[in-house]
This record gives sequence, structure tokens and C-alpha cells, in this order.
Amino acid sequence: MKKIIITGSNGQLGRAINDLYGRDSDYELVNTDYKVEGISDLDITDLNQVLEVVRTVKPYAIINCAAHTNVDACEVQVDSAYRINALGPRNLAIASSEAGAKLVHISTDYVFAGNGTTPYTEFDTPAPIAMYGKTKLAGENFVREFADNYFMIRTAWLYGDGKNFVRTMLRLSENHDEISVVNDQVGSPTCADELARAIFALLPTENYGLFHGTCEGMCSWADFTKEIFRLAKKDTKVNPVSSKQYKEMNPQSADRPAYSVLENYMLKLTGSYTFADWEKAIAEYIKKM
Repeated sequence: MKKIIITGSNGQLGRAINDLYGRDSDYELVNTDYKVEGISDLDITDLNQVLEVVRTVKPYAIINCAAHTNVDACEVQVDSAYRINALGPRNLAIASSEAGAKLVHISTDYVFAGNGTTPYTEFDTPAPIAMYGKTKLAGENFVREFADNYFMIRTAWLYGDGKNFVRTMLRLSENHDEISVVNDQVGSPTCADELARAIFALLPTENYGLFHGTCEGMCSWADFTKEIFRLAKKDTKVNPVSSKQYKEMNPQSADRPAYSVLENYMLKLTGSYTFADWEKAIAEYIKKM
């Protein structure tokens, strides 16, 4: 049986991976997270601790789902963001190489500036505009430098089992007749279940390298919200606002890419996995809620 260490296993992607891999008797998951009750504690920012755990488990693979994903908080919690998003992946890369294990690392669309008009491929040059993207890019660079066999997957607008944009909008709809949502930031909402399936398809292979992994298609946050409310049969009105207007209402918010659509180019070139359209994925997600 092949052992897989999951970091950040209590997050949305970690839960989706557990649900998927739990049906396959070929794998044994070793779930870890940082100070989560009932889950083995692992601080990925501590190299010695990471090495100790990996040496004990002797995994076939490590899937890194741990990250500091609060975009606004990263602007003020800079040291913490670099420790979790950069040093953490570095430590896992070092440990995976020593153990001869495969490493799956999850990155983000926010490594791009967002000033383009066509989807970004894996061959486009990153240029993050916020600290979240900068720290995630640093993590990517460390993985490239220290990991021998890795799959690095950039995803976007992730939602699954846990706190996310979809659940926040549905909660707001319970006591608001109307809400304001940004309409000039465009991306690809991605279901954690779909990303887990892509990982499941890639992991047994030697098809290493950088991949983009998002649901197909694109929309704005406002259009995404409208579709969520339509599917959930909510009457709450969505008022589209610009990023500038949102910034005026929330001055502490970090800058976001205006256009961060990713093209799953490497997945298509290699025939590795085809993501569902974002409309189909969110419909299935809402139906299961």
C-alpha cells in the first residue's frame, strides 16, 4: 500500500482528496495539519519536524494543501505568509527528495499580474501584484529548486467542503435583500473535487512539472454569485461594483488581478485530465449541499 502524506488535510482540497482516495485501497493517507484537533500536527515551516515525519512515514508521495490563503491578511502578515507559502514548500521539497517521494504542490492564479486579456498558460511569465501571489511564487521557485519529482498545479477560485466564497454568498443571502459584488475581476471558479481528480490522474505518472488546473470557462465574481443564487433559488439581488468601488468600501483589501483566467495548456498537451466546465461543477456542488 502506498502512503501519501497530506498537509493541510482539514482544508477544502485536503477533504476532497480524502474523499476520493478513501475509495482506493492502493493508498494509505497520512493526514496532517497545523494544530487541528483529531489530525496529526505538522508545522510545515519547521524543517526538522518535516524531515522527522517524512523519515518516519517513508511516503510514496506528499500532497501539499497547506497555505496562507487570506489574501488581505498576507499584506500585513508578511513574515507568516512567507513562512507558510514559501518556506513550507521548500521544506517539503527537501524532504520529498531525500525520501525519493513525489511532491504535489498547489499554487495560484494570483502569481500573474492580471493585466492580460487571454488566458495565461504555463509558459507565461508570472508578475504578482499582491503579497499572497508573491509568497506563492516564492514557494513555486523553491519547489523547482529542491524537489526532484514534482507536480506543481496552479488553481483558482477554489471552493469545496469548508469556508469559501460560495458558502459566504449563500450565508449573506439569508439576511440581505441585495449585495454588492465585484464585476471587473474575471477568473475560473474551481471545485475542489475536480482538482482532486486531476491530482489522482497525475500522481501515478512521471508526467512531472508545472500545470494549470481550473474548471473550464470564465466569469466575474458578480456573475458567479448570480449563478450561485440562481441554482440555490435565492432572490437576493446582486449589485455589480468595480474593484475601485469595492476598495473604497474596504480600504484594507489587497489588490487582486483583474484577469486571472488560466489555460490548462499542459494538461491538454499531455492528455492528462480534462476539467469540467465551471457551470457544471457549481451546479453539482449546489445540488449536494
